[in-house]
Amino acid sequence: MDAEQLLTPEETAALLRLSEHTLAAWRRSKSSSDLPWVEVGGLVRYRRGDLQRWLEARTKNGAQP
Repeated sequence: MDAEQLLTPEETAALLRLSEHTLAAWRRSKSSSDLPWVEVGGLVRYRRGDLQRWLEARTKNGAQP
């Protein structure tokens, strides 16, 4: 798995099991999410490695208050 691979919003939404609409709302709202994204030729893309780090930062376990 290439960490620098660029994913479309559709691919990213499918991986996260969210709608593309949710991702678009997150991009518009600074407070909803800090999921990094890039624009390439005017198109939105997500780096696979950024997505993995974003998920790891949100990983919880039952021992945390």
